[in-house]
Order: sequence, then C-alpha cells, then structure tokens
Amino acid sequence: MSVRESFMAQAAERILITDGAFGTEIQNWKLSESDYAGTLGLSHDQKGNNDILALTKPEVPEAIHRAYFEAGADIAETNTFSANRISQADYGAEHLVREINVQSAAMARRVADEFTARDGRPRFVAGAIGPTNKTLSLSPDVNDPGFREIDFDYLKSVYREQTDALVEGGADFILIETVFDTLNAKAGIMAAVEAGEALGRDLPIMLSMTLTDLSGRNLSGHTVEAFWHAVRHARPLTIGLNCSFGAEQLRPHVRTLSDICDTFIMVYPNAGLPNELGAYDEAPSTTAGLVGEWAQAGQVNVLGGCCGSTPAHIAAIAEAVKDLAPRKLPTPPVRTRLAGLEPFSMAA
Repeated sequence: MSVRESFMAQAAERILITDGAFGTEIQNWKLSESDYAGTLGLSHDQKGNNDILALTKPEVPEAIHRAYFEAGADIAETNTFSANRISQADYGAEHLVREINVQSAAMARRVADEFTARDGRPRFVAGAIGPTNKTLSLSPDVNDPGFREIDFDYLKSVYREQTDALVEGGADFILIETVFDTLNAKAGIMAAVEAGEALGRDLPIMLSMTLTDLSGRNLSGHTVEAFWHAVRHARPLTIGLNCSFGAEQLRPHVRTLSDICDTFIMVYPNAGLPNELGAYDEAPSTTAGLVGEWAQAGQVNVLGGCCGSTPAHIAAIAEAVKDLAPRKLPTPPVRTRLAGLEPFSMAA
C-alpha cells in the first residue's frame, strides 16, 4: 500500500490529528544564541533560527515531536518552515539547507516510527515548506510595480532543493504551508511534482493557505475558492488553512472549502488571536470546542494547531473529535473552473 493509500484509509475511518506549533514551543526552552549556533562556526547571529536546531540541539525538536505524538497526533510536521536557501541566507546558513532538512525529516521519521511500533497505528511525516520571505506576485517597491526580487524558476529550484532533502530524510508528504502568495505555492507544487517524477513514484502534496484579512483572501488577493481552483490540478492529498487567525475567525472559510473540495480538508488555526504582548492565551478547551464544531458539522478531515498551540491543545482536540465521523468527500459537478483573484466557473 502506498503512503497516499495508507493515509486515505486512515482518514476514511476517523478525523486525523496533525501536530501544533513549533516556534512558540521552542521559545519555551529559552535557548541562548550559543544553543542555536552550536559549534558550526557560522558568521551570523543564529538566535531565532529554529530550523538549525536539528543540527545544533536536536533534543529540542525531538522532544517537541514526542510531546505531540504523546498528545495524540497522527502527523508530525518537520521543523523546517524556514529551511530553504532564501530564508537561511539571513543567517549565513544557506549552505546547510540540505543537511538541516535531511536531519529534521529523519528525526521526525524516527519518532513517528517509534510510536507506530508501540500500537500499530500509522504515524506520518509531513515535510514542511514555508513560503519564504519573497513574493512572486507583488513588487517590494511601490515605485516599480513590475519589479520582482526573484523569479519563478529560481523559487522552484529553492523548493526543489528542500523537497529532495526532506524526502531523503524520510518525509511521506510535502506540506506547502502558510501560503500567502498563490504563485509561490505553484512553484512549490512544480518542485514537488518534479521531485516525485525523478523518484519514479507518487509524492503526495498537502497545501495550506493563510488569510491576510477576514474577507478570506491571501496576500496575493485570492479568495479561498479561487485558491482551490488554482491548485486543484496538483491533486493535493489535503487542502486547508493555517495561521493568521484562530478557529473563530476561520469558521466561514472552512465551510467554503469543505463544500467545494473533492479532497481532504486539513485546518490548523492559531490558538486564538495574540494578546497585546504578542502571546497566545486561548485555552486548549476553547480551541478544541471551536474546531469540534467543524467536526460535528462534517467539515474537516484533519485538525491541529498553529501559532500558540501546545501539546495540551492537540490532546484536547484529539479528545474532542475522537468519536466524530470524518468529513465525506463531495463529488462536485464537472465544470471548467478558473481563477483570477475571484473564482470563475463555466456552466455546463
């Protein structure tokens, strides 16, 4: 059975649980710059470079993976949100991209397999790919709207480097997450498709959009429905939303995706909105109650948490939905569906 088939079989039986935040969990360790830097001898300050901990202090991300699996997670997302050539250049660590991703994926794989061996329940590893701090759709210069810092082929190569390393380390899926620019996501999709072709096998893709405002658009201006039309050709294993807002604010957009997408819906919201100090203080029971409403309405297949969520949030979510049926995949009518910033469907 392929990993896609295994995942689909599990998701047909129950609502699956992905893990929670990494960044805010790492902050709880109160690491020093020397903890991040280790003995790598890098020229830049490494404080805040969470991805590099796979090389310099691996016990930290490993403990976080373990805590989320103990809490009931079925999926580990690798600690590689910024483990790409563009983002790591800010730390002078771009030459370590392959090693960071291989080690991060191997770590998640090892812990996932350990928990599977305990009870026979499959655990999966999603190789996490963030959006980088560059955008293909928008100019950073208000005086030159046609200017772009990078082009599509370069970003695709950046994503391909990361994808290849994640797969080498043992990732089951490629999770292109926190998508604020749909064109960036398409570069990631092409990189993953080409990586799968090079391997001679199916490499499932997960996609997760992040909203810029409550109207339900990302930074490049696409609505959630237009985003789906723009990426459906990739046959994503899951489509969904993460970050930006808490579950309360995401409710109408989850419903929209659930109604139109003929694939699994995965949503992992923040633990509410940040307070005046930038911290998240939504209680696990509150988050679990809100996402549980989606589950009760038959709108989701995979649930988890983003910024501010903890193993306690994941445990509460797992408990809240353990007896609820997963969303049934709809069969939408055959139409030509296109996307500008708004969706467009041609009548039959």
